[in-house]
Amino acid sequence: MVVFACARCGAVLTAAVSRIALPVHARQTYGHELLPALMEPGTYAVDPEPSGPPWRLWSEIGADEAEARSVFAPVSALSFGAPGAIVLAPGDTRGTVLIPERCDGYCMGLDGRDGPNLACAQCGQAVATRIDDCSYWQTVRLAPDAVRRLPTDAPARRTVAWETLVEERQETPPIEPPGVWSPRWEAAAGAALAHLLAASAGTPVAVPDGLAANTFGRALDALFPPGPPAKRVALAGPALPAPDLAPDIVLVPRHPQTGRAWQPSGTAVAVPLAADVWMYLAFHNERSLVPVTGGTPEGVLRDDPLPMHPWRLFRPDSGVFLHTLARLPAVRQPWLRGIYDRVKAQPYARPF
Repeated sequence: MVVFACARCGAVLTAAVSRIALPVHARQTYGHELLPALMEPGTYAVDPEPSGPPWRLWSEIGADEAEARSVFAPVSALSFGAPGAIVLAPGDTRGTVLIPERCDGYCMGLDGRDGPNLACAQCGQAVATRIDDCSYWQTVRLAPDAVRRLPTDAPARRTVAWETLVEERQETPPIEPPGVWSPRWEAAAGAALAHLLAASAGTPVAVPDGLAANTFGRALDALFPPGPPAKRVALAGPALPAPDLAPDIVLVPRHPQTGRAWQPSGTAVAVPLAADVWMYLAFHNERSLVPVTGGTPEGVLRDDPLPMHPWRLFRPDSGVFLHTLARLPAVRQPWLRGIYDRVKAQPYARPF
C-alpha cells in the first residue's frame, strides 16, 4: 500500500491506499441526484486518459490529432489536461483545503470545471480536484505532477485469484429500491455493448435468454438491421462449464484489481464485462419463487419478501457506450461509425 504526498513540501495527502482498476462507471453521469463515492475506501485507481481543463472542441482538433490520442470518432471536446490522475474516495484525503475561487459547480456541489480546487494545507500548492456535484460519482483526483507516491509499512494487498473472486462472489444486483435499474449495471452494459458490436463485425448476434437478453438483447436488436442472428454469445469465465455449442463471442469478467479480462480458451472473441455484473449474470439463482406450507424445505427460496421488479425496460448508458466506442479502432468501419453517429445524434432514443 502507498500514500500520496505533496511534491513540493512532502506533506502526506492521503490515507494508505491500494491500487485497483478504474471502475467502468467512472465516466458515467447519472440522474439529478447526489451519488456515492466512486472508489471503495482504501483504494485508488489511475486514469490513463487526460482529464480536466484545458478543453478543445472537435472542430479545433481534427481527426488526425484525435487518432493520435486514441480517439477514432468525433466527440464534442477533448481534455488536454495531464493524463494519469490518481482517483480516490474523498474520505481518503488528508491535509487539503478548498481553493474558494475554484469551487464552481452546476447544481449541488463541485464539478471541477475550473481545474484543481484542493490545495495542500501545508504549502498551498494546488494538488487535486474534488468532484461531488449531482450526477457525478464522488471522487478526488490528485494531479499526477503535483504529488508523489510513497511506500508505507502496511502490507500490500495481494491480487485475488479468479477462483477466490468466484467464491467470495461480490455481486451487484441489477435492481435497486424502489425498482430502478442499477446505474452500475447500465454503465457496465454500455461499455460491454460497444465491445460486443465491434466483436460482431456487423453480423447480428444472439445472446442467452434471461437477464442477459434483457440487458443486451433489446439493444442489439435495435442497433442491428433485422435478420436472423449469425453469431452466438455466451458467458465464459472461472468456474463456468464450457457451453454445449462453441460460441463466437463470450462475455468474460474484468478483474476488479488488475483490469485484465479473463482469457478464454478456443477461438471465441472475448468481450470484457465488469466483474460484479458478470458474477450476477453467471451465478445468480433466477428460479421462480413458490409458496410453501409449514417449514421451508432445504434449497427452496422463500417468496417473502417478493423480489423487486423494474418499472421500465433496461437501458444501457449511452454516454459510457459512446465514450467506449469512440476509443475502439473498429468504429472507423462505416457500418459501426453509422451506429455511433446515430446514437450520438439521439442519445436517448431506443434502446437508450
